[in-house]
Amino acid sequence: MAPGVTETPAKQETETSGYKKLANGIVLGPDGKPCRTCNDVASLFALSGKKPKSITTTASTLPSDCPPDVEALGRSSWTLLHSITATYPTNPTPQLQSETKTFLSTFGKLYPCWVCAEDFQTWMTRNTPRVSSRGEFGTWMCEAHNAVNEKLGKDVFDCGRWEERWRTGWKDGRCDF
Repeated sequence: MAPGVTETPAKQETETSGYKKLANGIVLGPDGKPCRTCNDVASLFALSGKKPKSITTTASTLPSDCPPDVEALGRSSWTLLHSITATYPTNPTPQLQSETKTFLSTFGKLYPCWVCAEDFQTWMTRNTPRVSSRGEFGTWMCEAHNAVNEKLGKDVFDCGRWEERWRTGWKDGRCDF
């Protein structure tokens, strides 16, 4: 087990994947060490008692060539998912609709942060992916992202503007080239 990490059996969750979530919020992997993709960098630095090695690195960021923490992974994942919805056909074939649902299901199973993966899978069981058009898919993805934002105490996004944010660019022209 990692230094500074104490298990409280009554207050931890053990998942079938071998990951554990401790009472202090730190998520451990099957190896008993803090899961890099399930925790944020600031928490990991606080846990280890270490300071960032570079003066340009803060407790909330790591150099870009380091494995991502939960926040960097989330930002990158949402960028990918929203970009997929932005380029999704307006009238997808039944085959593409089926493949898209399979992709989302698989994504939810393979996502490196197990807590996030389980939350996404659970949300999808209550909110079946709507993939019959670009508009429906984009709104569904925005709703999925907003569910995470609400859980994290972040502002929700106006899903009526998802295309402007992810496909066409803002009407004020700041994304034009």
